[in-house]
Amino acid sequence: MKKILLFAALLSVVGLNSPSCRAQEEVKMQAMFSYSTFYLAEQQSPYVETYLSFDAWTMAFKEQENGSYRATAEVTIALKQGDSLCYAKKYDLGSPTVGSLDEVDFSFLDVQRFAVKNGIYDLELRVRDLGRQAPESVVREKVAISYDSRHPSMSSVLPVSEATPTESDNPLSRNGYDMEPYVSDYYPASQNLLRYYYEIYNIEREVGVSPFLTVAYVEEQATGRRYEGQANRMRQQSASMVPVYGALDIEGLPSGSYNLVVEARNSKNELMLYKKLPFYRSNPDVAGGHEISDFATTFVGIYTDERQLDTYLESLYPLASTQERQVVSNLTGHPGLEEKQAFLYTFWQKRSPLDPEGEWLKYKERVDYVMANFSYVHTKGINTDRGRVYLTYGPPDFVRDEKNFTSVKYLGAMVTSAANVMQQTGTQDEDQFSKPAQGQIFYLPYQLWRYNKLDTDDPNRVFLFWDEHRSGLYRLLHSNARGEVQDPGWERRLCRQQLPENTVGEVGEQFNRGY
Repeated sequence: MKKILLFAALLSVVGLNSPSCRAQEEVKMQAMFSYSTFYLAEQQSPYVETYLSFDAWTMAFKEQENGSYRATAEVTIALKQGDSLCYAKKYDLGSPTVGSLDEVDFSFLDVQRFAVKNGIYDLELRVRDLGRQAPESVVREKVAISYDSRHPSMSSVLPVSEATPTESDNPLSRNGYDMEPYVSDYYPASQNLLRYYYEIYNIEREVGVSPFLTVAYVEEQATGRRYEGQANRMRQQSASMVPVYGALDIEGLPSGSYNLVVEARNSKNELMLYKKLPFYRSNPDVAGGHEISDFATTFVGIYTDERQLDTYLESLYPLASTQERQVVSNLTGHPGLEEKQAFLYTFWQKRSPLDPEGEWLKYKERVDYVMANFSYVHTKGINTDRGRVYLTYGPPDFVRDEKNFTSVKYLGAMVTSAANVMQQTGTQDEDQFSKPAQGQIFYLPYQLWRYNKLDTDDPNRVFLFWDEHRSGLYRLLHSNARGEVQDPGWERRLCRQQLPENTVGEVGEQFNRGY
């Protein structure tokens, strides 16, 4: 199961036509996305299940005709293999309606299921708040599907928020229970049960009709050492599909990064199958993890301003793993000096055990530069597109900054037109038709950044940022770097459609050259 945080910077909340509207408040849409894979053993059909949970208070609620309020998100899910589109769905997801904007302190969940074949896929999720003029959030992940009717296998491990008896079938129903997914890897001190669900398939091919054992426990991520707390052991009867639901008491689990480990063992206690689900536990009142004094004497001990620490933690997003991003999201904006110091220290210790301080200080130079040069009204420099690229790849090797670039060029479309006229009329007067007219092309402000070599890509990667509204906020329009935004019609957008289609203008030539 993968979990991805969607954290899309949005515009101020305006225009809700209500005196309780939080006008001009800086807000960010927050949502959690995760997915699991399962298998219908009898039909030999794998499927993907997606979970998308929104924090309603971060969305724009609009007044309806009946006086109630509702928010709506546009969601697009696509599954691809290379250039082949294997699955796609685009839909509007509406929140529950409320009587006033004071009632939006809740989250709401969307669950989707779709059948797929075994293979490796690129999953793409796009989400946009329809209540505002704002860019969409895009998440891309690899999905591996591998189930075989001839061999035993195990589904994803699904963290469960709550399990209640099913009264009528719905998307959350499983084997007589409604299991609401816990769409986060973060377990705060208030959450003392770790509930989970998974399925085992075709185990009878391994053990026959003999019973087998399922085991669940918690281990430390860094050391693999098993937590000496509660462990679940359950005797199971073999079948083509065996559902497993359980819960572990983590009340005494100290703060830190852990794995939930689930295993299937035969009657000889030999391991047959296992899965690991990473999670982060926040439990500052329980001793046993890192003590406060462990960090007070390290390089993070000098950071005692929690707002500054929040900025430093947010700046780690471009380098952080999915789980680390979720931890950052849950730590920032809430009290917890020691936990924030601990996370900052652990983050850099993982990446440079011998010199975590040195690695942090080098990165901090980027953070300071980004905050000083790319910050915008209500938007920290680290949360801008230029800031993300700078933090991810470092300073570019070349920058071209144009505020009012104008191109005077031969227009390719006119060359084609002249050639057609010569062919149709049979004239040989090339002087009359072979010289196309000149025209001026006006471009919006843009910056072109070139990197001679990226660690994870080919040489000469280019990023084109544009100031669409001449406001000073530059967004990434196009790049040839792997995994970055790519828009075939970027140059026409940059010049407000002045170029004919399929025509490379002067800025396009600059992009291709890299200067």
